[in-house]
Amino acid sequence: MKPEALGRVESAVDGQARKMRDFFTDMLRINAVNPRMGGPGERERAGFIEKFLKENGFSVERVDVKDDGAPGGTRPSISAKIAGRDSRRTLWYISHMDTVPEGSRSLWKTDPFEPVVKDGKVYARGAEDNGQSLVASLFGLLALKEVGAELPFDVGVWFVADEEFGSDYGIKALLGRKVFKKTDLVVVPDAGTPTGADIEIAEKGLLWMKVTTEGKQVHASLPKKGLNAHRIGMKLALEMDDALNGKYTERNKLFDYPVSSFEPTKVEPNVGNINTIPGEDVFYFDCRVLPEYDLESVVRDMKSTALRVERRYGAKVRFEKVQMEPAGPATDTDSEVAVLLEKAVSAVAGVKPRFIGIGGQTVGNLFRKSGIPTAVWSTIDDVPHEPNEYSKLANLVNDAKVFASVPLLY
Repeated sequence: MKPEALGRVESAVDGQARKMRDFFTDMLRINAVNPRMGGPGERERAGFIEKFLKENGFSVERVDVKDDGAPGGTRPSISAKIAGRDSRRTLWYISHMDTVPEGSRSLWKTDPFEPVVKDGKVYARGAEDNGQSLVASLFGLLALKEVGAELPFDVGVWFVADEEFGSDYGIKALLGRKVFKKTDLVVVPDAGTPTGADIEIAEKGLLWMKVTTEGKQVHASLPKKGLNAHRIGMKLALEMDDALNGKYTERNKLFDYPVSSFEPTKVEPNVGNINTIPGEDVFYFDCRVLPEYDLESVVRDMKSTALRVERRYGAKVRFEKVQMEPAGPATDTDSEVAVLLEKAVSAVAGVKPRFIGIGGQTVGNLFRKSGIPTAVWSTIDDVPHEPNEYSKLANLVNDAKVFASVPLLY
């Protein structure tokens, strides 16, 4: 690779910095909260991105997956790429268009859907997760097109739907349609660190479990006539917490949090007044399980604990798997995608990368499970889903340079 080729691409990105910022803020004004979380979905945002791509000379592929629960009845994912010498394989950058809801507006200092640029940061819902990387990968591709760089293989982007709620209408649908090849190189810029020094090559298994405790509802002054589902639910949650954390204790030093985690999180309202004993109680567990363990084993242990509680109190317990994604195999550190990304991060960002595993799940796990080695990287302050979520404009520009440089270092 001639040094001037990388320099020309970096200069092209710098020249697009203002255009990149304007595109970023305009995109973030479009509410793309996942429909399964009460939002309008990706439809309008996809149209905005598709229009931009076509205006800049790209041929756009669009896949609309049927979803009767979404406005318009479909969930769109869109793609663009530029050709290289070997069109039998593609280096893909995969980011997602959907976001989570804003949460409590009182915790935001600004309107979450009216981006504010202040002190080199853009504040908005979805600015970091996953808007920054979407825009950085798009403009990295645009820079390669602008300078007419000779590429060893095709380079493209996919901007997908439904990542925030399981990817049924996004990556899972695309994988089912055989959009990707086993020989493709996949980078998922949907996790990272403030220094950009960490390249993620492994993820924990994910289990979201809904647990419903059934008792008998009565007036609170007559407890002997009823069975307090809320009290039993609290006891069950604590016993499950102790049992799971006490059993799954193996450590894996690849992960910054080196053990499995089992966290009771959401609870649903039971009764609307204080003086009624609840007859039903609902809580949830978020489990992030090391690849060494089988998620079905975790489910069996949950149900075993519940059976003991049922026998002790006379209640009934129901389980519902809200989401369950076993961990795919870790990407080898000497795989092609890992080596190329490591070179690019080192050359452009000026840091020595290290390879890690994370407790969160990205669509990278779905690619690994399908047999496609995948690396996950970006430069972020790690504030996804938080109030006052933001992205640094410097990271936006520098990450675009890294993405553009990867095929040039082949």
